[in-house]
Order: sequence, then C-alpha cells, then structure tokens
Amino acid sequence: MEKRSPRRKASDARPSSREKKFGPKKSFDKKPPRERRSQDDRRDSKPREKFPDLPEEIQAEDLHISVRAQLKTLSEENQEFVARHLQMVALLIDTDPKRAHEHAIAASKKAGRIAVVRETLGVTAYTIGDYALALRELLTHRRISGSNDQLPLIVDSERGLGRPAKGLAAATGVDRSKLPVGVRINLAIALSGARLDLGQVELAKQELEIPELTPKTVFEQSPLLFRSYAEVLRELGQDGSKWDELADRAEKALSETEEETLNLMEAK
Repeated sequence: MEKRSPRRKASDARPSSREKKFGPKKSFDKKPPRERRSQDDRRDSKPREKFPDLPEEIQAEDLHISVRAQLKTLSEENQEFVARHLQMVALLIDTDPKRAHEHAIAASKKAGRIAVVRETLGVTAYTIGDYALALRELLTHRRISGSNDQLPLIVDSERGLGRPAKGLAAATGVDRSKLPVGVRINLAIALSGARLDLGQVELAKQELEIPELTPKTVFEQSPLLFRSYAEVLRELGQDGSKWDELADRAEKALSETEEETLNLMEAK
C-alpha cells in the first residue's frame, strides 16, 4: 500500500609501505604516513549499517508479484533483500508501525531509486507521525511514478506540519474523476480536514459531498467518509447522527463480507 544518495563505496586503504621497486615516495604523497594511517584506520573502523533482522521464513516470493516486478532493475542479491524487508512492512504496518518503518528504511538503503520503495517509506513515516519524512518520500514517489495514489497522505502530511493551505494547493489541478475511488474518498476527507484547520467549515462540508457520499454503494473508505461528514455537520450546528449510524452499519456490513462494495439499503 514519493533521492537518497546511494551508499558510498568504501575506499581501499592505502598501503602502509611501498614495495622497494617503487623507490622513495613521490612528491604527491603530501601527508605524513602517521596521518595517512590514522585516516585509513578511521575509515576501516567506521561501523557498518545495522538492518533489522529478517525471519528465515520470510521469503522474497511472499511479496506480491506486482511489487517484485518493480525491483527487477536491482541485482539479484538486492532484489531479495529489498523484497523481504518490504514483505515485513506489509506484515507489521498495522500491528507494529515502528518496526515496519525500520524495515522500510532498510529497503530504501538498497533501492532508493525505486518508486514503490520510496512510497513504502513515506507511508510508514506517515503512520508513525514523521510528517516531514513522509512528505519528502511521497512527493518523490509522485515525481518518479507520476501517480497521485498517495495524494491524500501528501495533503494530510502538510496538515501534520501545520500547513493546511499547502495541503490544499497540492491537490490543485488534479482531475479527481480519474482517481481510483478509494483515493478519491480519502482525498475528499483530507481536503475537508484542511478546510476545517483553516476555519472554512462550509467548504469542508462541500469537499465531502462527492458521489460516494451515499449508502447505496459502500466502499472500504465509506465509514470514515460518513463519520467525517457527521463531524462537519455538527461543526455547522446540524444533526450528524444519521451519518454516524450509517458509518456504524457500513463498518459492520463490510466486516461480514468479502465483497469490495455493498449496498446498505439492501443490507438493511
């Protein structure tokens, strides 16, 4: 569910002495041997990056094939490393977001130019409340991939940084009718929240009045949409209990079916 610089290659240490056939040191050896040795020692003693442990049972093949396909430009070793860490993110994101974020960071160290990796790091950063990192990564993902799928989190990250107006600006010019329905609903919720942050309550209500604001066709994101609408109605001094009730019913109905959408009117 937006570059880091690649890791620098460690330089080979200079030899502490020259073979006799090279004769005395040339003029370009400006630094004394002691200083050169101390620099080399510092390079050699630099601690290596420590990555979170990967359980043996977690295999690259466990990751969805559509995600693995995006890793094909990496070496085989890095493909396996990154895929296993991304699979750990998928397993942990709901139960242990902090650990999930650590695995996302590990993946990014080996695949910082891969869009899905930057997207994953952005999502985990958002989940733990690091909105600055989330914004940077999600904007990078958007630039690399051309996708607006994480636009709701971009808007909400700007809100988290206390910049709701910038959140609204991030969605300017986007044709919402072309967004996947789940993204469109989440974007409406995020934009409504930004309007509330700015004290624009009537506009916050209008942001939520999208075609999906109906009990006739309920999606995974509908309960939150309904509750958000109820909250805005109360901000306007109106009764939002109808939409709270619909949210509860939608949540219950969705938990009892494997269907992606359902009709609450029929489920009554």
